[in-house]
Amino acid sequence: MDNVEDDVRQIPLSELSPGTSAVISRLHEEDSLVSRRLADLGFLPGTAISALHRAPMGDPMSYQLRGAKVCLRAVDADNILITDPASN
Repeated sequence: MDNVEDDVRQIPLSELSPGTSAVISRLHEEDSLVSRRLADLGFLPGTAISALHRAPMGDPMSYQLRGAKVCLRAVDADNILITDPASN
């Protein structure tokens, strides 16, 4: 049987548009200090996340997950892979 995850397209969290939601698939660089800190904040595989607002100059972006609002720079959000909402 084929793995369903192989059919789901993954994109960086930084590409999620404001007002849309997705599910975190994995952290790209799991061994980095930033990825470990993001995991401590709740950025874990299987967690639902919503993009809220983008700053006027485009960076940072605010997200909501697990009842908390968090702002991330695009360079950090690039390390978080999500399921592409358009592939559902």
